[in-house]
Amino acid sequence: MRVSRSLRHRWVRATAAAVLGTCVAAVCAAQDIKIGALMPFSGPATSWGISMAGAIEMAAEEVNATGGLEVAGKKHKVTVIRYDDKSKPSDAVTGMNRLIYEDRAKYVYTFSSASQLAVAQTATDNKVITIVQAYAAKALDKAYPYAFRTVITTNEFAGPQTKWLAQKLKARRVGVLFPNNESGQQIAADFAKAYGAAGGPVVQEFFEGDRVDFAPLLTRLMEKKIDAIDLDGNSPTTAGLILKQARELGFKGPVVRTGGESTQDIIDVAGKTASEGLYVHLPADFNDPPVAAFKQQFDQKYKVALSAAAVPTYVSTKLLLAAIQKAGSAENTEAVGRALEQVRDAPSMLGPVNWITPKDLAGNPYGTRHQILTRFYIGQVRAGKVAVVATCDLQSCS
Repeated sequence: MRVSRSLRHRWVRATAAAVLGTCVAAVCAAQDIKIGALMPFSGPATSWGISMAGAIEMAAEEVNATGGLEVAGKKHKVTVIRYDDKSKPSDAVTGMNRLIYEDRAKYVYTFSSASQLAVAQTATDNKVITIVQAYAAKALDKAYPYAFRTVITTNEFAGPQTKWLAQKLKARRVGVLFPNNESGQQIAADFAKAYGAAGGPVVQEFFEGDRVDFAPLLTRLMEKKIDAIDLDGNSPTTAGLILKQARELGFKGPVVRTGGESTQDIIDVAGKTASEGLYVHLPADFNDPPVAAFKQQFDQKYKVALSAAAVPTYVSTKLLLAAIQKAGSAENTEAVGRALEQVRDAPSMLGPVNWITPKDLAGNPYGTRHQILTRFYIGQVRAGKVAVVATCDLQSCS
């Protein structure tokens, strides 16, 4: 049967309307605020990924329990989408592409420097706000205006922290083992500067991949008469292995972890005896009542020990959601970015939160002011528990 042209046109219009109706429904479903967690959920850094993703999810669940985030008079459910990047750039690229082009996420948390730098341009091109954990200075380059870093890095804390440790431990020659990647290279440069200013040289060794036998590298460091070992730059599992093997080789000097928390995981790998006396960097104080309550809630929900590094992740998620509200749009990431930039003395369980200014840090290496500033702490392992022994800011620890 022949169909008239006018009938054909009506059929096309009806079909288009039906398709459009489906698209409108999909758009409505997509109005959930989607936050990507592009982090390691396998491999040596798994505990970091679980802690940080869990912190994002807990912040989202708090908002959803009230009916969703109210933006311009409408409630939006906040959904967290996890992808395992294994701390590998290739997996990070795959995950970011899925988050942007399939999930339509406008906000993504990234973890390692290598992963962030691999996805930074794609995120920028698509105006996706990335909340980065990467230590590399290049992660905040002015070419990536949608990147915000909500953890302090060795560039901020290495100076006051290493000065305090050098005075406390009388260590003048520090041995360090770094993964040979973007993060390791950045931390090595920060360390050389900080320990040099504190009065002593850093003796460095780099290693490739998921190495587990560190005895040859440690032996080489010990032959160079090091006074202390610093574990910063390594995943909790790797740090625990280095600590355990150093003690087995007879190293009796102090061991410190200047950055990158997850102390319980280090203790679990190295053992209580080897871990006794370990000095650690703490982004948060678990003895502080709000932080202690958050940790208890997290531990009960996820059945794993919370890394203190996840506390800034939780705080930053609350800041991000508040910025979306202030911008009046979950889709307009330019407006959300401007609202996030306007954070001043924001109250949080970490105390007042601000962004860095040129006056805050001499030689500020960042092309933007998207580096967060919070206080931090130095802890020491005593009988398997961490006790805070110093509170720090950008100038000093006391």
